[in-house]
Amino acid sequence: MKASVFVGTSLDGFMARTNGELDFLPPGGGEPHGYDEFMATVDALVIGRHNFDTVLAFDPWPYGKKPVFVLSTHALPPPPHGAVVEHLSGAPAEIVSLLATRGIEHIYVDGGITIQQFLQAGLIQRIVVTRVPVLIGAGIPLFGPLQNDIILRHIRTQQYASGLVQSEYAVVV
Repeated sequence: MKASVFVGTSLDGFMARTNGELDFLPPGGGEPHGYDEFMATVDALVIGRHNFDTVLAFDPWPYGKKPVFVLSTHALPPPPHGAVVEHLSGAPAEIVSLLATRGIEHIYVDGGITIQQFLQAGLIQRIVVTRVPVLIGAGIPLFGPLQNDIILRHIRTQQYASGLVQSEYAVVV
C-alpha cells in the first residue's frame, strides 16, 4: 500500500496554531497547487481525531464520498450527512494491513500526530509540503522528535504566484 502526505505549513513548519486554528492558510486553499489532482489518486484518508474535529467544522465536508478513517481511542462525534467515516484504533502497521485487506491501495495520511506515527513506522512513501509565506512563531509542528533519521529524496519544488512554495519528497527506505 502507498501512503502519502500532502500538507500545508507556515514557513516555520507549523500545520496549525497551538489552538488548532488554520487561519494563516490561504482562504479555500489559495491558488490551485495540485491538491485536487493528488486527491484523485487516493482511495481513502487516514486522519487523527484532532484533525477530524477540525474538518467537521468545514462546510462543505471536504472529502466528498472518499472513505475517511479516523484514528482515535475515543468515540467520534457524528459525521456530516453523506460523509463516509469509520473509527479505527491501533498501530499504524495494523491500520495499513487492515485497509490493504479491504482493497485500498493509496492512503492520504493527515494530522500532525498521525503523520509522525506513520513516518516513525516507516509507512509513508511520499511527502508533499506546501509552505505558506508566513511565520506564526508557535503551533502544531508537522514533524516531531524522531528516534532515527528519515532520509528523503527531493523530487521537485515549485513556486506559485501567491508565494506558496511546494516541495515533494520520496522517503528513502
